[in-house]
Amino acid sequence: MEYWQEEIETMKRSDLEKLQVERLRKTVEIAMNSPFYGKIFKEKGITPESIKSLDDLKRFPFTTKEDLRNNYPFGLASVSKEKIVRLHSSSGTTGNPTVIVHTQEDLNQWANQVARCMYMVGLRDTDVFQNTSGYGMFTGGLGFQYGAERLGAMTIPAAAGNSKRQVKFIMDFGTTVLHAIPSYATRLAEVFFEMGIDPKKDTKLTTLCIGAEPHSEEQRKRIEQLLGVKAYNCFGMSEMNGPGVAFECKEQNGLHIWEDYVIAEILDPETLEPVAEGEVGELVLTTINREAMPLFRYRTRDLTRFLPGECPCGRTHRRISRFQGRSDDMMIVKGVNIFPVQIEKILMGFKELGMNYLITIETVGNNDEMMVEVELGEVKIDDFPKLQALTKEITRQLKDEILLTPRVKLVENGTLPQSEGKAVRVKDLRKNH
Repeated sequence: MEYWQEEIETMKRSDLEKLQVERLRKTVEIAMNSPFYGKIFKEKGITPESIKSLDDLKRFPFTTKEDLRNNYPFGLASVSKEKIVRLHSSSGTTGNPTVIVHTQEDLNQWANQVARCMYMVGLRDTDVFQNTSGYGMFTGGLGFQYGAERLGAMTIPAAAGNSKRQVKFIMDFGTTVLHAIPSYATRLAEVFFEMGIDPKKDTKLTTLCIGAEPHSEEQRKRIEQLLGVKAYNCFGMSEMNGPGVAFECKEQNGLHIWEDYVIAEILDPETLEPVAEGEVGELVLTTINREAMPLFRYRTRDLTRFLPGECPCGRTHRRISRFQGRSDDMMIVKGVNIFPVQIEKILMGFKELGMNYLITIETVGNNDEMMVEVELGEVKIDDFPKLQALTKEITRQLKDEILLTPRVKLVENGTLPQSEGKAVRVKDLRKNH
């Protein structure tokens, strides 16, 4: 069997939309108990009965991260504290963090959602699943943990960091499926090689689940090559429970977004109107299967598009493309809009380069200057003619892609800072930024 829940995953579109309307009504009814939404619904005349179709969603105002912060900690909760069994919060360093609360039923549904994703890419109860994500307030670790347990796989909650121990566990316990963020997956590959282990030949790894930071198709292919695995993209965010909102199937042609859990819209980030089918815009999500803290028209700031056509895998839930970045991680340099992932795409096309890079933007005189530092792979740092030619070609390709000429600096492998969590790719040192 290819499906975890065949009936839901292959549901006719018309039935799926019917289910969405039913669940939206029920969610409105629940959310009326929240101080935040109770007030808004009253003002706007929104009741469960007033919802006739998905078009009625347009009457709802947007919810933003600021709303969560301003109503910290429990202003958006729709249930009493007695029913809350878990709380997750974002890692905000200043001001109030964003807090998401869950009932037991929310956690059960979330475990099922992640199990569905993992089953889709081939994880079974015979697998050994190792999780390299942190546990605690970060949702990635626990989401995958519960999903893999729900499937009945043997789980290794290794948590983040301590790469040599990760490798030892992979070798000793016969890990077949790994969950890691892309920058950490490449770090692990390096540690394997440093320890004289070829992951393709010496391990049982077959599958990698990656997500949590934007990455290019080129980086994914490089990771697959290094570790000898199939790497599947995952999308989630703590405001939507965590991982499992959307996931690639084995076709690797976009991420199926689970429309029995969320209603997805793609809107122009400026006008907040729907973009034309297939165009890039900001993903806006409404939860329809959550009781402790439903969210309506939540602005994710993530930029993506709906992919046209049906997926050969037979699932009818719409697919979104890999994320192009976030509307808030876009850099504007000399009036040009640039996303870090555009730069990565070019760098990963050069087999001579390693995986680690850093983009620095600073003001020199009155001008913004961009420097791209990237670690070398196989090439020796003292092979000057080769380095010169390589620098020239990278600069040319970057200029074609981002319409600016950055300064390219090739540095020895292991020079740039390594990160155990999400990789820091951009340093913006401009004064008035």
